[in-house]
Amino acid sequence: MKEMAVKRRSRLRSKDAREVLAWISECFDLDLGMSEDMEAGFIEDGKAYLIGGKVIALEIGGSLMPTIHGLMAHSPKKGWVTVDMGAVRFLANGADVMAPGIIDADPRIEKGDMVWVRDQKNLRPLCVGRAIMDGPEMVSSKAGKAIETLHYVGDPIFNIQY
Repeated sequence: MKEMAVKRRSRLRSKDAREVLAWISECFDLDLGMSEDMEAGFIEDGKAYLIGGKVIALEIGGSLMPTIHGLMAHSPKKGWVTVDMGAVRFLANGADVMAPGIIDADPRIEKGDMVWVRDQKNLRPLCVGRAIMDGPEMVSSKAGKAIETLHYVGDPIFNIQY
């Protein structure tokens, strides 16, 4: 597996850090507070945002995407999708999320939104992706792809070198 590294890290000015934190908070309903040690760096095809040396979010193609590490550290209150335990092994290998495996979803999700997927038993983040359906449609649909997986446990982003 190809390793990924954050390059050219630099501390963000307070004003820039506030803007990034507001963007992250708005997208995922996170309370990150104000972090004095927020940094930004570059990865192959985007920008990484770090707090306390951990990558919490990525900006790729103008879209903001939380990382699994960021989700585990800050517990977002929106954008979640819950899958049954049968889907976990497929998602751990980077598969897209299929509608039949979805048991619940945030009703505020709209097609094209960044979402995070959690398992039914532990409610722990498994992957991050882009919604192909609205939240209520994901739950009611019996067939088809609901989420395009962009980041999952064990991928190069998860194992990123700081």
